[in-house]
Order: sequence, then C-alpha cells, then structure tokens
Amino acid sequence: MAEAQRSFQDSQNGEKLAEDLKKFLAMAVEMGADDAKIIGREDIIIDERIVARCYSPRCSYYNTNLHCPPHSWSAEETRHIVDKYQKGIFILLKVPPEEMADPDYDNPDKHKIPGAMKMYRLVAAIQSAAFYDGYANALAFAGGPACKRVFCAKVECSGLTPKGCRMGQKVNFTMHGVGMDPIAMASRAGWKVYPIGKKTKPEEIPYGVEMGLVLVQ
Repeated sequence: MAEAQRSFQDSQNGEKLAEDLKKFLAMAVEMGADDAKIIGREDIIIDERIVARCYSPRCSYYNTNLHCPPHSWSAEETRHIVDKYQKGIFILLKVPPEEMADPDYDNPDKHKIPGAMKMYRLVAAIQSAAFYDGYANALAFAGGPACKRVFCAKVECSGLTPKGCRMGQKVNFTMHGVGMDPIAMASRAGWKVYPIGKKTKPEEIPYGVEMGLVLVQ
C-alpha cells in the first residue's frame, strides 16, 4: 500500500526535517548531481555586486524575461526571504568544458546547454517533492543562464505579458539573478569553480559547473 500523503502540519518538527533533507539530498544525486549538501541560511551568501554584474557589463538577457533583473527580486528582498528559512539543499552538477566554454554559447542554433536544462529540472523536481512532503514554502533556484536562454531562446517571454509564463512550474529564478553568490557558496562547500568567459578554451578547464539551491523550511 502506498504511503499516505503527509499533511503540512505533520512536517513541522525537527526530526522529520532532518530525515527529509537527507531524502532530498539522495534525490539530487539519483537525478545526476555530482554533489549536494545540506546547508543552513547562514551559508547562503548574498551580495549586491552579483546583481550589479547583470547591469554592467549588460547581460544580453537583462530585461528580456520574468526571472532576470530588473524583474527579479533585489538582493535586499532576497535577504528577507532567505531569513525565513532554516535549511536547504545546495546542488552541484559538473558539465563538459565545451558546454560552457564556447564563443557561440548564447546562440541556441549553434550551441546546446543540456546541463543547464538538467539543473532547472532537478531543482524543480526537488521543490515539488518537498511541497508534497508538507513543506508548503519550498523554493528552488537554478544556477545557470537565464530561463530565456534555456527554455524560450527563440520566442518572446510571455511572462512579461498578461498571458503569464508559458513554462509554469518548470522555471525558477537563478541564484545570481536575485543576488546570491554561488561561487562564494561553492568555496564554502569545498567545490571548485573555474572562471569561464568568451575567450576560454575547453581544454583550459577540467569541467564547467551548474549549481542550484532548494530552500526547504
């Protein structure tokens, strides 16, 4: 017989949270993450400079979609939101160097980014699992490029129109788009992240990374 679905009230104790966090950790690895860690809100680093990088030099996805600046939360709003949580799952996915180090990275016709898509799906799945386990306010963040590049590169963002986002529950804000510093957080977690830019050649780095975060409770 299938396990009865838990009520929201049943999840409001420390013992269940500890058990569930371990389950979500295992879920991340089973879905293909290279590593995942349980972190506290004190491990989530927020810095206004991260959002500033969306403005200067101006990101090509700035003001093109619902989940990027100037439509996303400010770093200060993110601080207030993160402060409401105790624990989350921080996720690392290593991707082949050529997936990130390519001058055609922003051209969906010439370059594919399956790792970024995988991270969006991974954090969305864990957020959904947490919700059905009784954590009503579980909140996920992807780590890679804008959802516009991953899901809607060739069409206009309907999230900026009265129609609303066509991707529904599949997309979330990115960590950096709301002022989180995934690189600093990765250092604290013991993960290596290599700088990658337009001039980076795949053979110069061992791998690229996608990072994601799911705040649970």
